[in-house]
Amino acid sequence: MKPVETAERTPEAGPEAANGGATLGTSRGFLRKQLQQILAFASLIVLVGFFALANSNFLTWSNMMGILVSTAVIGILALGTTYVIITGGIELSLGTGMTLSAVMTGVFLANLGLPLVVGVLGGIMVGAFIGFVNGFNVAILKIPPFIATLAMMLIAEGLALVISGTAPIYFTDVPGFTSISQGTLIPGVNVPNAVIILIGLTAVGAIILNKSVLGRYTFAIGSNEEAARISGINIRKWKILVYTLSGAFMGIAGVVLAARLNSAQPSLGVGYELQAIAAVVIGGTSLQGGKGSIVGTLIGALIVGTVTNGLRIMSIPQEWQTVIIGLVILVAVYTDILRRRRQS
Repeated sequence: MKPVETAERTPEAGPEAANGGATLGTSRGFLRKQLQQILAFASLIVLVGFFALANSNFLTWSNMMGILVSTAVIGILALGTTYVIITGGIELSLGTGMTLSAVMTGVFLANLGLPLVVGVLGGIMVGAFIGFVNGFNVAILKIPPFIATLAMMLIAEGLALVISGTAPIYFTDVPGFTSISQGTLIPGVNVPNAVIILIGLTAVGAIILNKSVLGRYTFAIGSNEEAARISGINIRKWKILVYTLSGAFMGIAGVVLAARLNSAQPSLGVGYELQAIAAVVIGGTSLQGGKGSIVGTLIGALIVGTVTNGLRIMSIPQEWQTVIIGLVILVAVYTDILRRRRQS
Protein backbone atom coordinates (compact mmCIF):
# COMPACT_ATOMS: atom_id res chain seq x y z
CA MET A 1 0.00 0.00 0.00
CA LYS A 2 2.78 2.39 0.80
CA PRO A 3 4.23 2.39 -2.70
CA VAL A 4 0.76 3.07 -4.08
CA GLU A 5 0.23 5.94 -1.67
CA THR A 6 3.59 7.36 -2.63
CA ALA A 7 2.74 7.07 -6.31
CA GLU A 8 -0.56 8.83 -5.75
CA ARG A 9 1.03 11.73 -3.86
CA THR A 10 3.75 12.34 -6.39
CA PRO A 11 1.51 13.45 -9.28
CA GLU A 12 -0.41 15.75 -6.94
CA ALA A 13 2.65 17.45 -5.46
CA GLY A 14 4.67 17.51 -8.68
CA PRO A 15 2.50 19.87 -10.75
CA GLU A 16 2.00 22.21 -7.77
CA ALA A 17 5.74 22.48 -7.25
CA ALA A 18 6.29 22.93 -10.96
CA ASN A 19 3.58 25.60 -11.25
CA GLY A 20 4.90 27.36 -8.16
CA GLY A 21 8.42 27.35 -9.56
CA ALA A 22 7.22 28.60 -12.93
CA THR A 23 5.20 31.39 -11.32
CA LEU A 24 8.14 32.42 -9.14
CA GLY A 25 10.47 32.37 -12.14
CA THR A 26 8.03 34.44 -14.19
CA SER A 27 7.72 36.99 -11.38
CA ARG A 28 11.47 37.29 -11.04
CA GLY A 29 11.89 37.62 -14.80
CA PHE A 30 9.24 40.34 -14.90
CA LEU A 31 10.93 42.26 -12.08
CA ARG A 32 14.32 41.99 -13.78
CA LYS A 33 12.82 43.21 -17.03
CA GLN A 34 11.13 46.18 -15.34
CA LEU A 35 14.00 46.97 -12.97
CA GLN A 36 15.27 50.00 -14.89
CA GLN A 37 11.78 51.50 -15.09
CA ILE A 38 11.23 50.92 -11.38
CA LEU A 39 14.55 52.54 -10.54
CA ALA A 40 13.82 55.46 -12.87
CA PHE A 41 10.40 56.02 -11.29
CA ALA A 42 11.88 55.80 -7.79
CA SER A 43 14.52 58.35 -8.84
CA LEU A 44 11.76 60.67 -10.11
CA ILE A 45 9.96 60.48 -6.75
CA VAL A 46 13.19 61.17 -4.87
CA LEU A 47 13.95 64.17 -7.10
CA VAL A 48 10.47 65.62 -6.63
CA GLY A 49 10.80 65.22 -2.86
CA PHE A 50 14.25 66.78 -2.80
CA PHE A 51 13.28 69.85 -4.84
CA ALA A 52 10.04 70.23 -2.87
CA LEU A 53 12.05 70.41 0.35
CA ALA A 54 14.61 72.75 -1.22
CA ASN A 55 11.99 75.24 -2.48
CA SER A 56 8.40 75.61 -1.34
CA ASN A 57 7.32 76.85 -4.78
CA PHE A 58 8.31 73.62 -6.52
CA LEU A 59 5.09 71.69 -5.82
CA THR A 60 2.73 74.49 -6.82
CA TRP A 61 0.22 73.69 -9.58
CA SER A 62 1.66 76.32 -11.92
CA ASN A 63 5.18 74.95 -11.56
CA MET A 64 4.03 71.35 -12.04
CA MET A 65 2.25 72.36 -15.24
CA GLY A 66 5.34 74.28 -16.27
CA ILE A 67 7.43 71.12 -15.89
CA LEU A 68 4.94 69.06 -17.90
CA VAL A 69 4.68 71.65 -20.68
CA SER A 70 8.46 72.00 -20.98
CA THR A 71 8.77 68.20 -20.90
CA ALA A 72 6.20 67.76 -23.67
CA VAL A 73 8.51 68.65 -26.57
CA ILE A 74 11.47 66.65 -25.26
CA GLY A 75 9.14 63.78 -24.40
CA ILE A 76 7.59 63.64 -27.87
CA LEU A 77 11.04 63.64 -29.47
CA ALA A 78 12.18 60.92 -27.06
CA LEU A 79 9.16 58.70 -27.76
CA GLY A 80 10.00 58.60 -31.45
CA THR A 81 13.71 58.02 -31.05
CA THR A 82 13.06 55.15 -28.61
CA TYR A 83 12.27 52.95 -31.63
CA VAL A 84 15.48 53.97 -33.38
CA ILE A 85 17.67 53.27 -30.35
CA ILE A 86 16.00 49.89 -29.76
CA THR A 87 17.11 48.89 -33.28
CA GLY A 88 20.67 49.77 -32.28
CA GLY A 89 20.68 53.07 -34.17
CA ILE A 90 20.90 56.69 -33.10
CA GLU A 91 19.08 59.87 -34.15
CA LEU A 92 21.04 63.13 -33.94
CA SER A 93 18.83 65.24 -36.21
CA LEU A 94 15.96 65.43 -33.72
CA GLY A 95 16.48 69.03 -32.64
CA THR A 96 17.17 70.68 -35.98
CA GLY A 97 14.68 68.42 -37.76
CA MET A 98 12.06 69.61 -35.29
CA THR A 99 13.08 73.21 -36.03
CA LEU A 100 12.77 72.69 -39.78
CA SER A 101 9.32 71.15 -39.27
CA ALA A 102 8.29 74.20 -37.22
CA VAL A 103 9.64 76.59 -39.87
CA MET A 104 7.82 74.76 -42.67
CA THR A 105 4.63 74.86 -40.60
CA GLY A 106 5.13 78.63 -40.43
CA VAL A 107 5.63 78.79 -44.20
CA PHE A 108 2.47 76.78 -44.83
CA LEU A 109 0.27 78.71 -42.40
CA ALA A 110 1.68 82.22 -42.01
CA ASN A 111 3.26 82.75 -45.44
CA LEU A 112 1.07 80.69 -47.77
CA GLY A 113 -2.13 80.99 -45.75
CA LEU A 114 -3.09 77.32 -46.00
CA PRO A 115 -5.88 75.97 -43.76
CA LEU A 116 -4.82 75.12 -40.20
CA VAL A 117 -5.21 71.35 -40.56
CA VAL A 118 -3.32 71.28 -43.87
CA GLY A 119 -0.45 73.38 -42.53
CA VAL A 120 -0.10 71.28 -39.36
CA LEU A 121 -0.17 68.02 -41.31
CA GLY A 122 2.36 69.52 -43.71
CA GLY A 123 4.75 70.28 -40.84
CA ILE A 124 4.39 66.74 -39.49
CA MET A 125 5.01 65.30 -42.96
CA VAL A 126 8.22 67.32 -43.22
CA GLY A 127 9.43 65.59 -40.07
CA ALA A 128 8.36 62.20 -41.41
CA PHE A 129 10.24 62.89 -44.64
CA ILE A 130 13.40 63.75 -42.70
CA GLY A 131 13.05 60.43 -40.88
CA PHE A 132 12.48 58.62 -44.18
CA VAL A 133 15.69 60.07 -45.64
CA ASN A 134 17.60 59.05 -42.51
CA GLY A 135 16.18 55.54 -42.77
CA PHE A 136 17.04 55.32 -46.47
CA ASN A 137 20.61 56.43 -45.81
CA VAL A 138 21.02 53.92 -42.99
CA ALA A 139 19.17 50.94 -44.45
CA ILE A 140 19.82 51.26 -48.18
CA LEU A 141 23.06 53.23 -48.48
CA LYS A 142 24.51 51.53 -45.37
CA ILE A 143 25.74 54.81 -43.90
CA PRO A 144 26.35 54.43 -40.13
CA PRO A 145 23.42 55.95 -38.19
CA PHE A 146 25.69 58.37 -36.33
CA ILE A 147 27.07 59.84 -39.57
CA ALA A 148 23.76 59.78 -41.47
CA THR A 149 21.82 61.61 -38.76
CA LEU A 150 24.71 63.97 -37.97
CA ALA A 151 24.72 65.05 -41.63
CA MET A 152 20.94 65.48 -41.54
CA MET A 153 21.27 67.55 -38.37
CA LEU A 154 23.47 70.03 -40.24
CA ILE A 155 21.31 69.97 -43.37
CA ALA A 156 18.11 70.62 -41.41
CA GLU A 157 19.75 73.41 -39.43
CA GLY A 158 20.92 75.13 -42.62
CA LEU A 159 17.59 74.71 -44.43
CA ALA A 160 15.67 76.16 -41.48
CA LEU A 161 17.85 79.28 -41.59
CA VAL A 162 17.70 79.60 -45.38
CA ILE A 163 13.94 79.09 -45.71
CA SER A 164 13.10 81.47 -42.87
CA GLY A 165 15.65 84.07 -43.92
CA THR A 166 17.20 83.68 -40.43
CA ALA A 167 14.14 85.49 -38.99
CA PRO A 168 11.36 84.04 -36.83
CA ILE A 169 8.02 83.29 -38.46
CA TYR A 170 5.09 84.43 -36.28
CA PHE A 171 1.61 82.88 -36.18
CA THR A 172 -0.18 86.02 -35.03
CA ASP A 173 -2.60 85.92 -37.98
CA VAL A 174 -3.28 82.18 -37.74
CA PRO A 175 -6.39 81.71 -35.56
CA GLY A 176 -6.41 78.64 -33.34
CA PHE A 177 -2.78 77.65 -33.87
CA THR A 178 -1.50 78.49 -30.39
CA SER A 179 -4.35 76.50 -28.82
CA ILE A 180 -2.65 73.34 -30.14
CA SER A 181 -0.20 73.74 -27.30
CA GLN A 182 -1.58 76.36 -24.93
CA GLY A 183 -5.31 75.57 -25.02
CA THR A 184 -7.09 72.82 -23.14
CA LEU A 185 -9.46 70.09 -24.28
CA ILE A 186 -10.68 69.27 -20.78
CA PRO A 187 -13.23 71.85 -19.51
CA GLY A 188 -12.59 73.03 -15.96
CA VAL A 189 -9.16 71.38 -15.78
CA ASN A 190 -6.18 73.60 -16.50
CA VAL A 191 -4.09 70.99 -18.31
CA PRO A 192 -2.53 72.39 -21.51
CA ASN A 193 -3.02 70.50 -24.77
CA ALA A 194 0.74 69.98 -25.07
CA VAL A 195 0.58 67.71 -22.02
CA ILE A 196 -2.48 65.88 -23.35
CA ILE A 197 -0.72 65.33 -26.68
CA LEU A 198 2.31 63.88 -24.85
CA ILE A 199 0.11 61.48 -22.86
CA GLY A 200 -1.84 60.46 -25.97
CA LEU A 201 1.33 59.83 -27.98
CA THR A 202 2.76 57.80 -25.09
CA ALA A 203 -0.28 55.52 -25.22
CA VAL A 204 -0.10 55.21 -29.01
CA GLY A 205 3.66 54.64 -28.92
CA ALA A 206 3.34 51.92 -26.28
CA ILE A 207 0.66 50.10 -28.30
CA ILE A 208 2.77 50.24 -31.46
CA LEU A 209 5.89 49.02 -29.67
CA ASN A 210 4.24 46.21 -27.68
CA LYS A 211 1.31 45.10 -29.82
CA SER A 212 2.24 45.61 -33.47
CA VAL A 213 4.42 43.89 -36.05
CA LEU A 214 6.56 47.02 -36.26
CA GLY A 215 7.28 46.86 -32.54
CA ARG A 216 8.08 43.14 -32.65
CA TYR A 217 10.48 43.58 -35.55
CA THR A 218 12.05 46.63 -33.88
CA PHE A 219 13.09 44.47 -30.93
CA ALA A 220 14.16 41.64 -33.22
CA ILE A 221 16.45 43.89 -35.28
CA GLY A 222 18.00 45.43 -32.18
CA SER A 223 18.53 42.09 -30.43
CA ASN A 224 20.23 40.35 -33.34
CA GLU A 225 20.00 41.88 -36.79
CA GLU A 226 21.61 38.95 -38.57
CA ALA A 227 19.27 36.45 -36.93
CA ALA A 228 16.31 38.64 -37.87
CA ARG A 229 17.48 38.74 -41.49
CA ILE A 230 17.91 34.96 -41.60
CA SER A 231 14.41 34.50 -40.19
CA GLY A 232 13.00 36.39 -43.18
CA ILE A 233 12.51 39.90 -41.80
CA ASN A 234 13.03 42.63 -44.41
CA ILE A 235 15.56 44.66 -42.43
CA ARG A 236 15.73 47.53 -44.91
CA LYS A 237 11.96 48.02 -45.03
CA TRP A 238 11.45 48.00 -41.27
CA LYS A 239 14.43 50.23 -40.53
CA ILE A 240 13.07 52.83 -42.93
CA LEU A 241 9.66 52.60 -41.25
CA VAL A 242 11.23 52.99 -37.80
CA TYR A 243 13.14 56.14 -38.79
CA THR A 244 10.07 57.52 -40.59
CA LEU A 245 7.96 57.00 -37.47
CA SER A 246 10.61 58.77 -35.41
CA GLY A 247 10.51 61.60 -37.94
CA ALA A 248 6.72 61.89 -37.59
CA PHE A 249 7.13 62.34 -33.84
CA MET A 250 9.79 64.95 -34.66
CA GLY A 251 7.29 66.82 -36.83
CA ILE A 252 4.65 66.75 -34.10
CA ALA A 253 7.18 68.12 -31.62
CA GLY A 254 7.95 70.95 -34.06
CA VAL A 255 4.27 71.89 -34.33
CA VAL A 256 3.78 71.75 -30.54
CA LEU A 257 6.87 73.88 -29.91
CA ALA A 258 5.86 76.47 -32.51
CA ALA A 259 2.35 76.64 -31.04
CA ARG A 260 3.77 77.11 -27.54
CA LEU A 261 6.06 79.97 -28.64
CA ASN A 262 3.55 81.32 -31.21
CA SER A 263 6.50 81.45 -33.59
CA ALA A 264 8.93 79.27 -35.51
CA GLN A 265 12.44 80.11 -34.33
CA PRO A 266 14.96 78.97 -36.98
CA SER A 267 17.92 79.05 -34.60
CA LEU A 268 16.17 76.99 -31.91
CA GLY A 269 16.53 73.24 -31.66
CA VAL A 270 20.24 72.48 -31.28
CA GLY A 271 20.68 70.50 -28.07
CA TYR A 272 17.16 69.09 -27.93
CA GLU A 273 18.43 65.83 -29.41
CA LEU A 274 20.80 65.33 -26.48
CA GLN A 275 18.04 65.84 -23.92
CA ALA A 276 15.74 63.48 -25.83
CA ILE A 277 18.40 60.76 -26.06
CA ALA A 278 19.12 61.30 -22.36
CA ALA A 279 15.44 60.73 -21.56
CA VAL A 280 15.43 57.49 -23.58
CA VAL A 281 18.57 56.15 -21.88
CA ILE A 282 17.48 57.18 -18.38
CA GLY A 283 14.17 55.40 -19.03
CA GLY A 284 15.96 52.09 -19.54
CA THR A 285 16.38 51.79 -23.31
CA SER A 286 19.78 50.30 -24.05
CA LEU A 287 22.09 52.09 -26.47
CA GLN A 288 23.21 48.64 -27.60
CA GLY A 289 19.72 47.92 -28.87
CA GLY A 290 17.18 45.19 -28.26
CA LYS A 291 15.69 46.62 -25.08
CA GLY A 292 13.46 49.58 -24.37
CA SER A 293 10.15 50.89 -23.13
CA ILE A 294 7.88 53.79 -24.07
CA VAL A 295 6.68 54.23 -20.48
CA GLY A 296 10.31 54.22 -19.33
CA THR A 297 11.08 56.94 -21.87
CA LEU A 298 8.24 59.09 -20.51
CA ILE A 299 9.63 58.67 -16.99
CA GLY A 300 13.09 59.60 -18.30
CA ALA A 301 11.71 62.74 -19.95
CA LEU A 302 9.99 63.72 -16.69
CA ILE A 303 13.28 63.23 -14.84
CA VAL A 304 15.11 65.51 -17.29
CA GLY A 305 12.34 68.12 -17.03
CA THR A 306 12.21 67.89 -13.24
CA VAL A 307 15.98 68.23 -12.83
CA THR A 308 16.12 71.20 -15.21
CA ASN A 309 13.21 72.97 -13.52
CA GLY A 310 14.41 72.21 -9.99
CA LEU A 311 17.91 73.46 -10.66
CA ARG A 312 16.49 76.61 -12.24
CA ILE A 313 14.29 77.28 -9.21
CA MET A 314 17.34 76.82 -6.99
CA SER A 315 19.13 79.43 -9.14
CA ILE A 316 21.80 76.99 -10.31
CA PRO A 317 23.62 78.51 -13.33
CA GLN A 318 22.74 77.12 -16.77
CA GLU A 319 26.24 75.74 -17.35
CA TRP A 320 26.03 73.67 -14.15
CA GLN A 321 22.60 72.40 -15.15
CA THR A 322 24.21 70.99 -18.30
CA VAL A 323 26.97 69.37 -16.25
CA ILE A 324 24.46 67.68 -13.95
CA ILE A 325 22.34 66.38 -16.85
CA GLY A 326 25.52 64.94 -18.37
CA LEU A 327 26.35 63.15 -15.11
CA VAL A 328 22.82 61.73 -14.98
CA ILE A 329 23.31 60.30 -18.49
CA LEU A 330 26.64 58.71 -17.47
CA VAL A 331 25.03 57.04 -14.46
CA ALA A 332 22.13 55.75 -16.57
CA VAL A 333 24.42 54.29 -19.24
CA TYR A 334 26.73 52.70 -16.67
CA THR A 335 23.72 51.15 -14.92
CA ASP A 336 22.66 49.60 -18.23
CA ILE A 337 26.19 48.22 -18.76
CA LEU A 338 26.22 46.64 -15.29
CA ARG A 339 22.79 45.10 -15.85
CA ARG A 340 23.86 43.54 -19.16
CA ARG A 341 27.01 42.13 -17.57
CA ARG A 342 24.94 40.41 -14.88
CA GLN A 343 22.55 38.98 -17.47
CA SER A 344 25.41 37.53 -19.53
